[in-house]
Amino acid sequence: MNKSYEVEYCNLELRFNRRHIQDLIKDLIQEGYSLYWSENESLFVVSVRTGRKLVKLRFNRTKNGYKMVGDYIIRDAKLAEWMEKLIEDTRGHAVVKRFKDRQILVENILFGEVIRLVEISGYQQRVLYQKGPYMTEAEISKLYYSKEGEMRLLLLRAEVDDELERLQEALEEGDEKRAELCRQKLEDLSKQLLMLEW
Repeated sequence: MNKSYEVEYCNLELRFNRRHIQDLIKDLIQEGYSLYWSENESLFVVSVRTGRKLVKLRFNRTKNGYKMVGDYIIRDAKLAEWMEKLIEDTRGHAVVKRFKDRQILVENILFGEVIRLVEISGYQQRVLYQKGPYMTEAEISKLYYSKEGEMRLLLLRAEVDDELERLQEALEEGDEKRAELCRQKLEDLSKQLLMLEW
């Protein structure tokens, strides 16, 4: 394995139920990882040993299950591959930074799908892929230097959380029509959020 291999997962947000976490633990054990877990009323932590390093996966308890959040640096190729499959399977959100030689590849993932791919080499940035409409540099700059951008970001995040709760309720009640409306609203909100965060 390349010793300089490193992937950083930022702003990770994946949603689970307890059974799913138990399945993840089984999968990791079957992959040959040494691990242990601990739990309290607000947090479930799975600690995975990769060589000399310990990666602690944190799952916050929510009203309807668990939410995996936080930033993680993974230097194990197999575990990174597992993490990416997890993001895709749970239709999660993340910013993934891949460090290779003197380059960084940054992937913005929304609902398990890459919506923006940027290559950073030194001080130069090159957008390799962009899905959907994007804001102009002037619009981004104006928002960046104003308080309006911060307020919009906070309001959008709150709106996304509320919509995720509504989606969870619709899924639990088996209301597929309402769930689809929630998904469409979340997709729209997520695009707006991504433009503001980038």
